[in-house]
Amino acid sequence: MSLMRSKRFPSRFPSVGFAHRALIGIGGNLGDVRRRFDKVVDYLRHGRLVRVLQTSFILKNPPFGYREQPDFYNAVLEVETELSPHGLLRYLLWVEKRFGRKRSFKNAPRTLDLDIIFYDGINLETKRLQLPHPHFHERESVMIPLMFLKEVRV
Repeated sequence: MSLMRSKRFPSRFPSVGFAHRALIGIGGNLGDVRRRFDKVVDYLRHGRLVRVLQTSFILKNPPFGYREQPDFYNAVLEVETELSPHGLLRYLLWVEKRFGRKRSFKNAPRTLDLDIIFYDGINLETKRLQLPHPHFHERESVMIPLMFLKEVRV
């Protein structure tokens, strides 16, 4: 495991005053992941639905589940949004697809993975979404980058 920086990781950005806060896990292990992470942050920062407030360092770590694949890069983003939890999930799935995500099997290699870890401190359990994200506290890919965020308010 190792921590690394890129153009947008770690960074802090001004709030635009959206009503809701969320913590998003970002990961990937195919292609130029660090460059893609920077592009995703820029894309979110200039969109109308989600704004990035801060990013963590990037953690390079071994895969879990299916292990016959390249190491992963993971980080966390604190964001603000006007979207509901389910609206945010739909939007993040769309962003994954826009950045080349293809779903072939569980724990498969991927260009981009975006997971909602927390949303406004709420607890939610539906067929499509569980908040906080189950098992987040067991994953070094979330917990280590999370240590580097300042004053998270979700």
